[in-house]
Amino acid sequence: MIIGIGSDIIDIRRIERTLERFGTRFTNRVFTGVEQRKSDGRAERAASYAKRFAAKEACSKALGTGIRMGVAWREMGVVNRPSGQPTMVLTGSAADRLAALTPPGFVARIDLTMTDEPPMAQAFVVISAWPEDWPRR
Repeated sequence: MIIGIGSDIIDIRRIERTLERFGTRFTNRVFTGVEQRKSDGRAERAASYAKRFAAKEACSKALGTGIRMGVAWREMGVVNRPSGQPTMVLTGSAADRLAALTPPGFVARIDLTMTDEPPMAQAFVVISAWPEDWPRR
């Protein structure tokens, strides 16, 4: 069952200006170490950060909180599954919110897609709940 959906779109140039103006002050405040290493290693650094920023916004919307309601930027981190598929790892109050949304006997799954077509970047998050014993093996 779907328990939350969120999307966000952002102008990459906005992130580029923010990176130029605030540098590590911005990246340390908003992004996890994993996200920083990944984005700093990309040729299109600003686009990489912009997609991750949009993913955090989309995730906070899927959680039903937004950033202002107790969920912090660094509590939501974009990571890749072994297959390369992106997902989100939640900690702190973001993880607590996800646990509160997940019905007993179910496990939450966060699906994420990110894209960019300069000058825009976009992310879409679907949070779903799956029975703990599904699929049966």
